[in-house]
Amino acid sequence: MVQAKVAYEEIRRQRVEENKKRMEELHLPLLSLSLKKQLSPKPSPVKRGTARVIRKELIAVRRSSRISNQPVPVYKELVTYERPEFPRRYRNMNGNSKRDLSNRVYASDEARDWAISRAEELESGLESDYPTFVKPMTQSHVTGGFWLGLPCYFCRKNLPKRDETVTLIDEEGEEYPVVYLARKNGLSGGWKGFAVVHELVDGDAVVFQLIRPTELKVYIIRAANCMKEGDNL
Repeated sequence: MVQAKVAYEEIRRQRVEENKKRMEELHLPLLSLSLKKQLSPKPSPVKRGTARVIRKELIAVRRSSRISNQPVPVYKELVTYERPEFPRRYRNMNGNSKRDLSNRVYASDEARDWAISRAEELESGLESDYPTFVKPMTQSHVTGGFWLGLPCYFCRKNLPKRDETVTLIDEEGEEYPVVYLARKNGLSGGWKGFAVVHELVDGDAVVFQLIRPTELKVYIIRAANCMKEGDNL
């Protein structure tokens, strides 16, 4: 029985050797290795995350080492408005366009209330199809500051949503361009010229009537006329 087992092993070894020789003749080991490489999974590429932006800065590109130590310039938006032109009578008799603030006129409470009352009467008689409002004058409107704030409700409903030039038309039909600042709801550049030309003082009341999207008709009630009306009575 031992001899039979030895003979079986010898036959098996011979067959393995023969099969090996045949495989080498047919180049089967090389083909198997090549196929194994092709079928092996490729490692997936590593995904790169997108860097989160923390902040952005606007800087100037330095082209010369000569100015590298100089401070970086700061960039900001600059808005320039066209400067309106006013009639020559804007200047006083001495040729000086500045007003003498020492000659300020201060209205009494009686004169102020009278001007407002007369302005409201005038407003009630205007055409209702055109929006109106009454603005009593104070020192900040007609002397040093020359800034005229308008009613917010009137601006939001009737005036442009951005800064724009509007035209004031007085009772004689003369036109005066002024700068309207939408965010501040008021008149800036050009209002000083209108106030000086029309000699507006503290206590006067002004009626504004919007006749077109950027045109305001202006009626002036002067507080000084309170005394004249009292004298006539």
